[in-house]
Amino acid sequence: MAREVRRKKKCCGSTPRCKRCAVVLKRLTKAGFAERHSRNLYVVEHVPKKQMKKSRAR
Repeated sequence: MAREVRRKKKCCGSTPRCKRCAVVLKRLTKAGFAERHSRNLYVVEHVPKKQMKKSRAR
């Protein structure tokens, strides 16, 4: 099941990164779990827990 996610304008600097962070969404896109539709809008498929943890790491 896919869902639309709007990325944040700026990273908040928390550890681990939040799920809407631009860096996390870019990593998920490279891994094939997300697709960029516009500058701020991504469509994210179901992401396995291990992959999400890896994407959110600093």
